[in-house]
Amino acid sequence: MRNALKYAGVLLTGALLAGSTAMIAQGPQGPPPPPPGGYYGQPGNYQGGWDSPPNGFRRDVQRNAFHDGLYGAEQDLKNRRSVNVNNRDEFRNYRGPDRRAYRQAFQQGYNAFWNHYRGGNGYPGYQR
Repeated sequence: MRNALKYAGVLLTGALLAGSTAMIAQGPQGPPPPPPGGYYGQPGNYQGGWDSPPNGFRRDVQRNAFHDGLYGAEQDLKNRRSVNVNNRDEFRNYRGPDRRAYRQAFQQGYNAFWNHYRGGNGYPGYQR
């Protein structure tokens, strides 16, 4: 009996050492990687994706308007409104600096959303 307990203790110690060695070899587990691709509203995905403002948009008003257009189109989709940039209050009633540049960039963002959505890729934030 005494030998059996001694043998069981040796086996248990060996199993514990083997398990801890395997865990050390794996290394620390970090957070999971971000999902592939990107969509509007997900931080860090504005570098060259479909939802990035065109390179020609050098001013903040243009970049902000482009993203406002993306968001406006997203809201139209979620609320099942017709696709018409002229129905967006942000587009019609903008009174800030450089109204023409804002409206042009807003319309480009609005159209970029719908082109992406209709291109067969769908939109990850919307459930049919």
